[in-house]
Amino acid sequence: MSLQACAALVERGDPDRFAATIAAPVAARARLFPLYAFNLEVARAPWVTQEPMIAEMRLQFWRDVVAEAADGRSRAHEVAGPLAQVIREAGLPVGLLDALIAARRWDIWREPFAEGDEFDRHLDATAGGLMWAAALALGASPHAERAVRDIGWAAGLASWLRAVPELEARGRQPLRDSSPEAVAALAREGLARLKRGRAGRLSPDARPALLPAWQAEPLLRLAVAEPQRVAEGRLDLSEFSRRWRLLRSALTGRV
Repeated sequence: MSLQACAALVERGDPDRFAATIAAPVAARARLFPLYAFNLEVARAPWVTQEPMIAEMRLQFWRDVVAEAADGRSRAHEVAGPLAQVIREAGLPVGLLDALIAARRWDIWREPFAEGDEFDRHLDATAGGLMWAAALALGASPHAERAVRDIGWAAGLASWLRAVPELEARGRQPLRDSSPEAVAALAREGLARLKRGRAGRLSPDARPALLPAWQAEPLLRLAVAEPQRVAEGRLDLSEFSRRWRLLRSALTGRV
């Protein structure tokens, strides 16, 4: 049950978020790594088994962990222990983390997103909810929630578009409309949310929570200009561009 174990999990399973966290101040990492390790465990829970009920049980385990942490209890688990400490110290809302877990039930089943705003709500609960939890853990004011969630949504969309071929290969239907026109429109919505989120005010101490969005803008712009890259699995930046943007974001606090 250590911060090092959480960091190692994130490094192996979510290297982009690991790089963003290493770029954050050392003091922030103690709260970010447990949250990101928790997110990784929840995100992969539906994929480690072919049995839906076992996947549901894995997600329920994490719902129980979060609920128990709010009551002052923690489990002897390499992620659950540090997570419980962050929840208690930062006073993180149980409902926020529970919604993140519940949204991952979509990954268990093979139905497409329903009409309306189901896809929107999925990204808000997962990527938006995680970024808001991270910001709260670093001391963000409640007034910053909409701005942080908008940035998280945009970053989540960029990651989602990169994952489309893999999700389809696993039998999921990640997009209701995968035509180039629809993909470009979705990416434009992500850029609009990113712009709106940037206009919000966030205390300097909480800005490291935004660093995982360091690739969002260029990836979304690429999806607008060349939407076919999504279906082809070529929505990526050059290594030079990735490193430069992360460095710039870490130095300026802007994503």
